[in-house]
Amino acid sequence: MPIDAPDIKVVPRRAYAMWLMVVGSVLISFTGLVIRNMEAATALHVNFYRAIAFMAAVLLVMFIRYRRETGHQIIRVGRPGLLAGALLAAAGICVLQAITNTTVAATLFICSAIPFITAAFAWVFLRETPQKSTLITMCVAALGVFIMISGGSGSGSIYGNLLALMTALCFSGFAVVVRRYRNVEMLPALLISGAIIAAVTLPLLWGQLAVPWRDVIWCFMLGGFISALPNVLFIIASRHLVAAELTLFMLLEFALGPVWVWLFINEIPARWTVVGGFLVVGSVLCRVMFELRQNRHIQS
Repeated sequence: MPIDAPDIKVVPRRAYAMWLMVVGSVLISFTGLVIRNMEAATALHVNFYRAIAFMAAVLLVMFIRYRRETGHQIIRVGRPGLLAGALLAAAGICVLQAITNTTVAATLFICSAIPFITAAFAWVFLRETPQKSTLITMCVAALGVFIMISGGSGSGSIYGNLLALMTALCFSGFAVVVRRYRNVEMLPALLISGAIIAAVTLPLLWGQLAVPWRDVIWCFMLGGFISALPNVLFIIASRHLVAAELTLFMLLEFALGPVWVWLFINEIPARWTVVGGFLVVGSVLCRVMFELRQNRHIQS
């Protein structure tokens, strides 16, 4: 028998949720810069140490929020939380493996399909139809991502491309599950995700866990802050935005990632990367401004 979310009415705060997603997407866009600063850590090392810090950060958030009820909240998440956690863990493992087995351009191109895949899943399973303004934003932003990576060299390996596709499918599935059970506290699903990643990577790294302390610190920063906070904000925003809108803001990550590498380690991006990134950022910010304008019109 499927577990249905409790029938609790959630008051929408769409503009607020959109700003949360903007903040989260900007923060997680520093991932590439952090990985570039590592010396010897492999994708498996990054996944393992990131997962440890990720779980610690989410557990801290839950303890601050629930205190003695933290354990009870973790148990209450049930099968929906297990499913969401498994999908997020699969996406986290696949994306780092994809980047190391195909070109970054190919990975970004395939992952940029996440909002569209999510919209399709949400239409089939949730009967959610994005607003026309959201669909227009998705198309403009996708064009920007295409322009960004059009100068990338090579199409990458079939294996790496399949892993990137699995990343897109798994994260889209995660977004739909979280949205479907938006009245269930899904923070424990993030804990489950971290636990699965740690359990999968630890045996593969057994006897090879040693990496420079500098890399471990970067991994902890990546998991405990750069990944944990955006995922917590994602869970909060899922109560107020449809699934396609949730994943739309992820395109900011693809646009801003090259900017931070340019600013901090002087890796100058190609001209078309800047043009495409500007298109992505501009389209997303225009969508948020449009929502704020609609809210003011309704309130007046």
